[in-house]
Amino acid sequence: MDGRSAKQIVEELLRRQQAGDGTFLELVDEDMVNHAAGPQGRSGLAWILRTLDHDLGPLTLEQHHLIADGDVVAQHLTLHGTHRASTMPLLADVAPSGRPVDWTFIHIWRVADGLIVEHWACRDDMRLLEQVRG
Repeated sequence: MDGRSAKQIVEELLRRQQAGDGTFLELVDEDMVNHAAGPQGRSGLAWILRTLDHDLGPLTLEQHHLIADGDVVAQHLTLHGTHRASTMPLLADVAPSGRPVDWTFIHIWRVADGLIVEHWACRDDMRLLEQVRG
């Protein structure tokens, strides 16, 4: 382990993301288990994030809470963007609206040996759909 706490790893992940530093994925294990819907591992997370940026970008992230208990970190945040495409399954039947959106998440991350190895998520999908459908 590199000496950083699980909370520090997740803080660094967000800091790098917000700075546009593509190295943030180095903090994610290649075989990360994604208990939320979607593809697995580091490459799966990269695909999810590219899709989000494609459909709702440019994105900004606003963190509300970051709570840690040992190797588990809960992160409450809101993604802000503009609905410009609908390639993600949630938006599949919605024409791009051009409307601004905010989408709130709670992520739970588990860190081992300095890398994020598991992920769970709870998202406010209904609010996103209300915004894009008008």
